[in-house]
Amino acid sequence: MTSTYAFWLAGRQVTGEDTFDVTSPWDGRLVGKVSVPTDAQVEEAVAAAYAVRDEFAATPAHVRAAALDHVSKRLVERTEEIAQLISAENGKPIKWARGEVGRAVSVFRFAAEEARRFNGGEAQRLDTDLGGQGRLALTRRFPKGVVLGIAPFNFPLNLCAHKVAPAIAAGAPIILKPAPATPLSGLIIGDLLAETDLPAGSWSILPVANDRMPALVQDERLPVISFTGSEKVGYAIMDSVPRKHCTLELGGNGAAVVLGDFASDADLDWAATRIATFSNYQGGQSCISVQRVIADATVYDRLLPRIVAAVEAQVTGDPTDDKTDVGPLVSEDAAKRVESWVDEAVAAGAKLLTGGKRDAASYAPTVLTEVPADTTISCEEVFGPVLTVQKVDGEAEAFAAVNESKYGLQAGVFTHDLQVAFRAHRALEVGGVVIGDVPSYRADQMPYGGAKQSGVGREGVKFAMDDYTYERVLVLTGLAL
Repeated sequence: MTSTYAFWLAGRQVTGEDTFDVTSPWDGRLVGKVSVPTDAQVEEAVAAAYAVRDEFAATPAHVRAAALDHVSKRLVERTEEIAQLISAENGKPIKWARGEVGRAVSVFRFAAEEARRFNGGEAQRLDTDLGGQGRLALTRRFPKGVVLGIAPFNFPLNLCAHKVAPAIAAGAPIILKPAPATPLSGLIIGDLLAETDLPAGSWSILPVANDRMPALVQDERLPVISFTGSEKVGYAIMDSVPRKHCTLELGGNGAAVVLGDFASDADLDWAATRIATFSNYQGGQSCISVQRVIADATVYDRLLPRIVAAVEAQVTGDPTDDKTDVGPLVSEDAAKRVESWVDEAVAAGAKLLTGGKRDAASYAPTVLTEVPADTTISCEEVFGPVLTVQKVDGEAEAFAAVNESKYGLQAGVFTHDLQVAFRAHRALEVGGVVIGDVPSYRADQMPYGGAKQSGVGREGVKFAMDDYTYERVLVLTGLAL
C-alpha cells in the first residue's frame, strides 16, 4: 500500500484537501502521495512563524543546538531508509543517496556547533576619539525575520537541510518549500524536528505547487528568501521583491582545467577518472558537475582518450543497484531537453565521441569535442551527464576560457604548481577554486555560492546564518575603560 505523506504546519503534522503523486523517474512507479496545504493552511503557517519570531530569536542557544544535534543523530539512525526514499523519488543511484544523507548529518551537526558559538557579541572601544570617551560598543547579530526556504530536486534532503539548519541555529523561523518532484525527503526532516522541543511555529514544511509561490514570495512577513534553483526563477524572485533579502544559489557550467604540468600517466588517469565521475554523478544534475574540460595542448591528446574510456566505464541503470553510477534524470522531459541540446551541438559541427542516446528519462554519459561557442550546450547549464572538451595553449588561455562563461560557481584546476594555484584563485571569476581536483567538491561548512549569473550570497552553515541575520550595536556610556 502506498503511503500518503502529511505536511508539517507550525510543528504539527496535518493534511489538506488534495494530494499529488510522487513517481520514480526510473520506472514510473508510485512512490507516495503527498497532501497539499490549502491557502488557509499556508496562511496559518506564515502567521504562526511571524508570531513566534521574537520568542524564537530569544530561545537559548542550548535548546536550538540540542534540536539540531537530535536531527543529526536521527538521520544517522535512519540513513538506509532515507537513502532509499531519495533514490526512489529522485532516481539517484543508491550509493550517491547514502552519501547525501551523510552530508545532511554533517549540516545539522555543523549547525548545532554554530548555534552554540554564534552571536557571542564583539566589543569595540569607542574612546579612540574624544567624543567616545567612556563609551563601549557591543555588536551582536539578530534574525532579520522569518525565512522562506525554496529547495530544488537534485539534492532533495541535503539542500533542504541547508535551508532549515542555519535558520534554526540563528533563531529565525523557517517555512520550507521542497521541490514538487521530490518532496518526500524534505518532509522527513519534519519527522525529526517534531521530536524536539522547538517552539510551535518556528518551522513548517509546505509542499506548495510552484504556481502558488508568488503570493508567498510577496508576503511581507517573510523578509528573507533563500532559493536554490535555476537562474531564470531565482532572478525573477529577486526582481519581484527588491526590498527583501534574497540569497540565490543558481546554476553553473563547471570547468575542469588540466594544465601542462599535470602530465604524468598517473596524473592524467586521476584527472580523467575524477572528470568522468563528477560529470555524471547525480546524472549530471549538480550545479558544480563537470560540464567543460579545458585541457592544455601539451596533454590534450593523452587526456582525451582517457576521459572517453572513463566515461564509458560508468555503470548506468537501476538506481537501486549498489553498482550503478548513473541513474535517470529527474524526468523524461529533462532527458529530452539534454538530448535536444546535444543534437543541436552535433548539427552545428561538434564531434560526438561517446553517448548521445536517450532511453525514456535516462541519457547516456556523453563526451563532445569541437563544440561551437554559440551552441546552447556551450553557453548554458546542461544539468545532465554531458561534458565538452576543448584544447587551449597555456594557462592564460585556459583561465580566459573559464571566464568566458556567464556563470561563475566553481572551477577545478589540475596543477602541481602552487604559484599557479594562487594565480587561479586571483584570476578565475568564480565562487570557489578547487586545486588538484574537479569543481564538484563541496564541504558543507565552507562558503558556497557563485559570481556573475551563478547567484548572490553564500550557503554553508555559518555563512547562511550571516545572511539570515543583521548586526545591531549596543553603545554603553559612562564606563571606566
